[in-house]
Amino acid sequence: MTRSINNPFRGMEGYNCFGCSPENAYGLKMHFEEEGDEVVSRWNPDKKFQGFTGVLHGGIQATLMDELASWFVFAKLGTAGVTARMEVTYHKPVKISRGPLVLRARLSEQRHRLAVMKVTLTDAEGTLCSEAVVEYFLFPPEKARQELLYPGQEYFLR
Repeated sequence: MTRSINNPFRGMEGYNCFGCSPENAYGLKMHFEEEGDEVVSRWNPDKKFQGFTGVLHGGIQATLMDELASWFVFAKLGTAGVTARMEVTYHKPVKISRGPLVLRARLSEQRHRLAVMKVTLTDAEGTLCSEAVVEYFLFPPEKARQELLYPGQEYFLR
């Protein structure tokens, strides 16, 4: 079952996230869905994000995967936090001309305040192009609400 994940930050004063703000003219404008145990984003690369001619910049690939991991934390783990560590493996060049990419995040393990997620990035043909192991430091939900403007899990999954 697939369901859209709501962006509760939309319209919030000062919200201009490079990864997910729909109003950031220079940003990635990512959207997210829940598919079972995963959070998924389908994203169409644009040549303004290329590194080598016709290839999506590796830093943009890492940013896409990092952003998806944060939305996994918001929607599936019910809190907010920060990236503690991220290890990216690049397998194949991401050709911008091949169309939409599919990114998937899944929880690998959770130890107290540390969540480890595996994130994959595949091209439109289903070829695994890059993947990341993202370790995320989780804030207690009360602290996330008070200090990080986290509205609560219910605002993401309606």
